[in-house]
Parts: sequence; C-alpha cells; structure tokens
Amino acid sequence: MKRYIFLLFSLMSVCFLQAQRVRVAAPKQVTVGEEFQVEYVVYTQDVRRFQLGRLSNGVEKVFGPATSSQSNYQFIDGHASSSSSVSFTYVFVATKKGSVSIGPAHIFVNGQELASTPVKIMATTGSHGSMSNGYYDTRSDSRSAASKVTAKDLFIKVSANKTTVYEQEPVLLTYKVYTTKNLRQLIGKMPDLAGFHVQEIDLPQQKTFHKERIGKRVYNCVTWSQYVMYPQMTGTLKVPPLTFHGVIQVPNSFNPFEAFGIDGGSTSFKKDVVAPELAIKVLPLPNRPANFSGGVGHFNLSAQLNKKEVKAGNPITIRVVVSGAGNLKLIKQPIIQIPKGVESYDVKVTDKTQLTTKGAEGNMIYDQVVIPHQEGLVAIPPVKFCYYDLSQKKYITLQTEPMDLVVSRGDGSSKDILSVDLPNEDILPLKKGDSTLDNIGNLFFGSTVYYIILILLLSIGGGLSFYYRKRFAYRVDMVFKRGKNANRIASSRLRAAELLMLKNKNLDFYDEVLQTLWGYASDKLNLPVEHLSRENLSEQFSKIDIAKEVIDNYISAIDECEFERYAPGDEKGNMKRTLTVAMKAIADMEEAIKKLKSSKKKAFLFLPLLFCLSFFFSAQLSAQTKSDVDNLYQKGNYVQAVKGYEKLLKQGESAALYYNLGNCYYRLDNIPHAVLSYERAQRLAPSDEDIRFNLQLAQSKTIDNLTPESEMIFVTWYKALVNLFSIDSWAYLSLVCLFISIVALVVYLFVDIEILRKLSKIVLPLFFFFFLINTFFAIQQVYLLDSETHGIIMSPSAVVRKMPDQKSADSFILHEGSKVRIIDNSMSQWTEIKLSDGRQGWIKADNVEAI
Repeated sequence: MKRYIFLLFSLMSVCFLQAQRVRVAAPKQVTVGEEFQVEYVVYTQDVRRFQLGRLSNGVEKVFGPATSSQSNYQFIDGHASSSSSVSFTYVFVATKKGSVSIGPAHIFVNGQELASTPVKIMATTGSHGSMSNGYYDTRSDSRSAASKVTAKDLFIKVSANKTTVYEQEPVLLTYKVYTTKNLRQLIGKMPDLAGFHVQEIDLPQQKTFHKERIGKRVYNCVTWSQYVMYPQMTGTLKVPPLTFHGVIQVPNSFNPFEAFGIDGGSTSFKKDVVAPELAIKVLPLPNRPANFSGGVGHFNLSAQLNKKEVKAGNPITIRVVVSGAGNLKLIKQPIIQIPKGVESYDVKVTDKTQLTTKGAEGNMIYDQVVIPHQEGLVAIPPVKFCYYDLSQKKYITLQTEPMDLVVSRGDGSSKDILSVDLPNEDILPLKKGDSTLDNIGNLFFGSTVYYIILILLLSIGGGLSFYYRKRFAYRVDMVFKRGKNANRIASSRLRAAELLMLKNKNLDFYDEVLQTLWGYASDKLNLPVEHLSRENLSEQFSKIDIAKEVIDNYISAIDECEFERYAPGDEKGNMKRTLTVAMKAIADMEEAIKKLKSSKKKAFLFLPLLFCLSFFFSAQLSAQTKSDVDNLYQKGNYVQAVKGYEKLLKQGESAALYYNLGNCYYRLDNIPHAVLSYERAQRLAPSDEDIRFNLQLAQSKTIDNLTPESEMIFVTWYKALVNLFSIDSWAYLSLVCLFISIVALVVYLFVDIEILRKLSKIVLPLFFFFFLINTFFAIQQVYLLDSETHGIIMSPSAVVRKMPDQKSADSFILHEGSKVRIIDNSMSQWTEIKLSDGRQGWIKADNVEAI
C-alpha cells in the first residue's frame, strides 16, 4: 500500500510538471558509489539554454548533458495532433550516505525562464532492491531487463570504405549503431591506433535515427562516429575492438494506473556494446622517386607571382598551391628554386583544407617572399611536385610553367617584406534592422519611377519649346507679368476708380472699372482684351473649371457697370454700388482660382505620398523577420544565420540580405560563397560603398592573382570614366542635368534680366549635352552587365582544359573564389570561361556558379 501511495504521489508530480512543460525523471533511492541517471524532459523544441541546478554535498556529476529530441504525431477521430520534446540526461554518483539533492534546473524557452522541481534522493550503503518493507526491487528489474537485451537488439557495425590500401592512402572508418530499444546514451572513445594517423570527422552532436531493415527486423540506426585514417606503415594493421557504454530506458513492468492512461514511469540500465575489431591490409608504395613528396591521392599544382614587374629592392611573393584530395596535410613542402641575386625569406604555409570522406580536401598554399637586387629579367624555374596517384596506380610529377620577373632600377628605398601580406582589415558590419529591403531588386535606372521623371521633364521641355514663339510674344507684351500680378493691378486700378468717384467724374469712373474687369480677365486667361467677349469669357473660365456661379457674377458685374454708366439717378450711389460689385466679382474669381490651384497641387502630391507610405510599411514588415536573423549573426550563430538569410532571399532578392549573407560566409571562412553573395549584392546596389569594400576584402583572401588583359591607354581611360560612378549615379546625374537645362530654358523665356538670359543661353545646351552623356554611360554599364555573364569558382580547385573533354590537355588551374566570365554554358557538363587576363578554356559546369 505504501508503494502505491508513493507511486500515485510521483505520478501526480509528473502530471503537474508536464503542465509546466518540464518533467524530471529521477530515482528516489540510490546506493553510495553507484552511478544513477536524472533526465529532464522539456516539452518544446525551442530551448535556448539549459542550466543545471545546484548540487548539494554528497552528489557529483559524472556525465552530461546528453541531448536528444523527439516528435510524436497521432490521429484521433480524424484529427491530427503533434508534440515535441527535448531531453537532457545527466549521470551522477552519490558519495556519502544520507539525503542529497539537485536544485531546480533553469530552462530558457522563447524568452521565458522555466524552473523544474528540485530532485531529492536518499543515498544508502546497503541493498535497496529487495521486495522487503513494501518497496519494489528496481535493481533486480534492471538486471532482468539488461539480460533480455541481446546482441540482436543492440549492436555496432564497424566498416571501412577500403580494407586493402597503400601506405598514406586515406581510409574512412565508420561506426554505425543498430538498436530496437530506447537507447538514451552511448559513450565510447577511440583509442590511439598504432600505425595510423587518425582524424575525426565532425558529425552533429544531436543524433537522428532512421529506419533500416536487416533480414526480417527493422532497426533504428545512426552513424555514430567517423574517422579518416592514414596508415603510416605496411602490413596488416588492426583497429582494436571498442567498448561503448550505453544507457537503455525501458518502461516499468508494473503499472496499476495503466488502465487510466497514466504513464507508469521508466527505468534506465547500463548496457555495454562491443564494436568488433577490423583489419586493414596496407601495401607498400612502389619504388619511390628521389623527389617524392609523400603525397598519396590526386593533386594539382599551380604557381604564380603577385606582380610581374618590380623595382630592385622591393619584395614580391611567389605563391605555390597544391590542391586536391588525399593526405594533403602530410606532404612535403614543394621546393622553389631561387635564382642568384634574389634574397629569400621563410615560407608562409596556409592550410585551406577540410576533412571529408576522401581525406583532406582543399588547398595547401605556400607563399615565398623574395627580394630581387639585380636589374633585368629574372627567370624563376618551374616548381615540381611528385605524388602517387591512386586512380592511375603510378607516380605523377607535376610541373608549373617557368615565371619571368622584370626587375627595373630601384630608387634606393626598400619596402618592408610584411607589406606583401594581405591587409589586416575586417569586414564592415551588417545592414541591420529596417535598412533597405528592396525585394524587387531593380536598379533605379530603367525603373518605372525613372521613366516617369524622365518623360515628365522631357514633356516640360518639349512643351516650352513648342510654345516658344507664342509665349515669347506674351513675354514681350508683358501678358504673363500682368497675369501673375492681375489681382494687384486690378486692385490698383479700382483704387484709382475710387478717386474718380470722389471727384464726381462718373464717365471716367465707369470707364476705369470696365477696363479693370476686362483687363483682369485678359491677364488671367492670357488673351488680348480685343479677343474677349461675354461668350468666350464664360467659355474660357469654364475650361479652367471655374464655378458657373462665379463666372455669372463676374459677367453681371460687367453688365451692371455698363448699365449704370448711362442710367439716371443718384450718381454717387450708383458708382458706390458698382465699385462694390466689381471688387466682389474680382475677389470671388481670385479665390476660386487659388482653390483650384491648391486642389491640383494636393492631388499631384497624393500619389507620391501614398507610394512612400506603402514603401515604409512594407519595409517595416520585412524588417521584422530580418532583424531576428540579424540577432543570430550578432550572437555568433553564423550557420543558423546563413539558413535564415537564404530563406528570406527565397521570398525576394535584396541587396541588404545578400550583403549580410556574405558577412556570414566570411565569418565561416567560406570565401567563395562570401564573394558570390557580395557580387550578387553589388549587382542589385552597384553604388553601395559598404558592399564594394567587403567584396574587395573577400577577393583579397582568394588564392589566384588574376591580372587584367593589356589594352590601349585610351580604352583604359574610357572604361575608367564609364565606371567612375555606378549605373544609378549616372542616372541621377543625367536627370539633374536635364532639370538644370529646363530651368535655363524657363529663365531664358520668362526672366527679363539680361545677364541671366545670356547665362541661360550657355547653360541650356551645355547641361543638355551632359544629360545625353550621363545617360549614355549608364546605358553602357547596363550593356556590359547584361552582355557578360560572370561566375565564381566554387570548388577548391578546378582544372581548365583546352577542349570540353576530360582527356583534353590542361590549360591552367583556378581555385575557389576566382571570378570568371562565362562565354558558353550551352553544354550540360562543361562551361567555357574567360579570365580578365585573356586566358580562356573549358571547365566542369559544377565547378562554377553564375552570379
């Protein structure tokens, strides 16, 4: 009964913890000196950090945490549900008798902190596994369960990709686990192997099992560890058997609450698994040549100078690159023969290899700094490299082309040899937050906005030019000046009419008021007075959308003035009424025209305002998810940041996203992908200085030193002029020049100041010519981008051949990160490329990726 009450209490605790999304599984009683396991299960996949609680005196941590994740999917009554959890398993040992405890663990999930319940355990010195005193014997249960796990339920396969190899030939050793049980933990360390140089391949710490059938049974299996071994001696070398210490979890056999759907808990026990030994037969290499480098595999060799002309006393760098796959890290350094009269320094070795299933793959770079002291042509002999080719089963001697160095007379000064090293600078930071997220990714030049502005400016200029003669005549007659100052002139003339009224000059008064009304209309409509009548006055004002009531009142004022001119009666009273009506008619007309201009101006500004607001809100929406990925980069989680930026780029291209992606790859020392990302960012935002700087810095980390092809000096000057600014910069300049030329045209037509008119006659044609030139330079850059497709070499090394055939002769070798121009990509397996120095050839299509 006590056991049932205790079990019920434990199950209630577990249910409460599950509600809190954390469950703790731990024994209540252990033996001093015996290892025991505590498991924390968090029911979510978004655990950011797990912090174990404080350990009391008498308990020590032996191992942990071992992390695993689990996802469950089920269908009930047609409804799908899923759950996921992450478990953290620790192994402890009690060091003294009595009560020991483990404080609450702290788990950080989605910005929130959760705490588990503390663990309290009673450590005893005697056996606690009997059935006496009402307690169940869990140790005997564990021993019984362990005895039931046979070699068919849990075993490890050891395999090698080759069992007969040559000395120094890389061998891939794989340990693969097969189990039908709930394997929670497995520990095993590779011992030192006699006769092998061993390197371990990095595999994910969190293991993911998959199903695999062997015979009639289906197993959960996973590749547990992999090693690359380089045999250092001949004969039969053995990989000894390796014992792995595992922990298996099984459900408790007795569960009185199983009928109620309540989990009865589980028990963990240890199980040792022995991986069998493996024998590798190592054959000796054939008679080794005297110049054998020790290299076994398949390699390429290249050599280059960082510059072909130098002054005496100044340093240069001879770079030799051995690339390929095999035992790259174990080869001897290639010997560079230094001519007489040339001082040499220590060789700088740069390892750009990574461990793969083929062995070390990548590039070993050897930089030799030398200083020539004699003038003339210095011939640097070819560099040789001898290795054993596994595919051809013979020794291959590679040889570079001889290199010529032109040494001119020195100026007596000498540079520090360290100046030939790459610049010790760092990339510029991210474009964070709500920075430009141009999901469209188009240039301003050629965009809809560009064409709208261009057509608008050209229309204004064309309209002014078309009406030049007519408007010039109006300028001479001061019509426009009167139109602009119509209200002021009308007010002045009405004041003069008022003076005539006070002097009782009725005929002169009415003539002045009539001339004021007709003159105001003439000025506003830009029509001569003799062309105006009551009919066309009403028609012309209606064309500019003046209200009919305002027009009728204005014509009524003219009619009343003419009627009162000859009407008998109180002359002073008539003149006063006529003056009031005329002033009101002019005031109403002026107010109607001002409202009309104001409404048109608001309508014109509404669309740009709406466009700006929509762009602002779309940028805010895009920046929210982008800022999350930016935070991953700031925390140093570059691998996850790469995945985040690439996911965002699938939604739409953006210069800022490509730039940030390039920064991630640069931090991961993945130079070819960094160069590719920066190049794509520069195509979307050619005028961005940050992109240009980071691209140049990434290119300085590449291996190949590609010099441009020689050309005539005026062609170089022309290209430099065209590339002085970006495409969009030329576009902005062209529009500014066009705007200035239109302003000059307006000044020439409508300004009376003679010096400004003369200046505008010079500015107008000059800036219109600049508009044409800037537009031509922008078109020229677009043509160069569209007519030439460039790509980046993505493989560690790529052999460029003379013909698209694997058996064709080699032309030269390129390395990762180099930029090439793609000439022909019509073939599925081969691509024709051309370098900036004029060399061209065929390369495997999977070695290059188009920008």
